[in-house]
Amino acid sequence: MTALDKTLALIADDMRAVDQLIGQRLSSDVVLINQLGGYIVNSGGKRLRPQLVLLAAGALGYQGQKHQLIAAIIEFIHTATLLHDDVVDASEMRRGQQTANALWGNEASVLVGDFLYSRAFEMMVEADDMRIMEILAHATNTIAEGEVLQLLNCNDPDTTEARYLEVIRSKTAKLFQAGTQLGAVLTDSDADTEQAMADYGMHLGTAFQLIDDVLDYSASAKELGKNIGDDLAEGKPTLPLICAMTHGTKEQTAIIRDAIENNGRDKLPAIMKAIESTGAITYTADCAAKEASKASQALADIPDTPYRQALLALAKFSVQRSF
Repeated sequence: MTALDKTLALIADDMRAVDQLIGQRLSSDVVLINQLGGYIVNSGGKRLRPQLVLLAAGALGYQGQKHQLIAAIIEFIHTATLLHDDVVDASEMRRGQQTANALWGNEASVLVGDFLYSRAFEMMVEADDMRIMEILAHATNTIAEGEVLQLLNCNDPDTTEARYLEVIRSKTAKLFQAGTQLGAVLTDSDADTEQAMADYGMHLGTAFQLIDDVLDYSASAKELGKNIGDDLAEGKPTLPLICAMTHGTKEQTAIIRDAIENNGRDKLPAIMKAIESTGAITYTADCAAKEASKASQALADIPDTPYRQALLALAKFSVQRSF
């Protein structure tokens, strides 16, 4: 049994309850919402964000069931962002399947994404805790800001590493952070513990996104669940490209700049060679490893239980995975 399998076994009962809750709250009198929402929610995702809520609460000794509600809310927010992302990016594949917008169209995807957001906020009210609502509302707003920042960076080859990291911390890592922070809120933990759990989530989420950037230029399409170089085709200057432009030859830099400006995948072989020759993949992976290490360090004062060990295992998994 792998470390990840042990992690999943630890929260198996809770995850079944969360999945059941997701199914119940996804239900609508509008047939299209049931079809499209069910398709995207059940399309093979790792359910990592709700797992983090359950593990964080467990690590701090939570005994109730509200963490299941919070986990379902987090998954709804995440799923809504996926629906909107795929429309903005004109994506046709996700997790090895056609995207919802490819099957039902952009209009339906955006509107069902809106339904999931609003259903998530209905569920937040049920939690009956202003602190929980504050963290989730702020996270949702920050994610939206991150999406806009990413849009501004698209087709801009002058995007810096700092600007790129700002995007992924807002767009991706913020929901990781909210999930683990809420584990501390549910247990009425002190301010230092809450900050430690928030830091863990932020660094873990950043590590995950950086490895996604690595896999976009190193994994097979089957492993990745989408086409290699999709970020390039969407004009996204991710960290491997930023690094390759910084350390490549003038010719290599010119090719990458042109591809980012013009959503070009036609020069992918030359760009892959530039990424390899400049050590851009290694650099990005090293950055991810540093983030994962910071995530682990954030748990230094958390009681050593199987739940804490599971959180540490997830930090290792974030940088060792191939999918």
